[in-house]
Amino acid sequence: MLRIPWTAHRTNASILRQLKINRRLSAACLQRILEYFGHIARRDGDNLEKIVVTTKWKRSLIRWSDQIRTALNTKVHIDLQVAKSRVNWPKIVPKFDSGHDPQQ
Repeated sequence: MLRIPWTAHRTNASILRQLKINRRLSAACLQRILEYFGHIARRDGDNLEKIVVTTKWKRSLIRWSDQIRTALNTKVHIDLQVAKSRVNWPKIVPKFDSGHDPQQ
């Protein structure tokens, strides 16, 4: 977009500032993951999605629950309990909407 060569050694943050982008894609993705996690937690019974989130799988499925655990700095079964509340869960999710990348 800006035709900046890789030899310019510009940081991602400086390019985002120049483009006036205040929200990182990774922050938007994480927010959507957490919102979907809340949706799964509020569903009745043991549905497939909840089983996938709470079961320790090998390979890629465990990474999703690890991402939630890392982002919230808690355990997934605790997050499931908090996410069941439509009042408490949205208070946790918007903190990733502030334009900073929580994984930095």
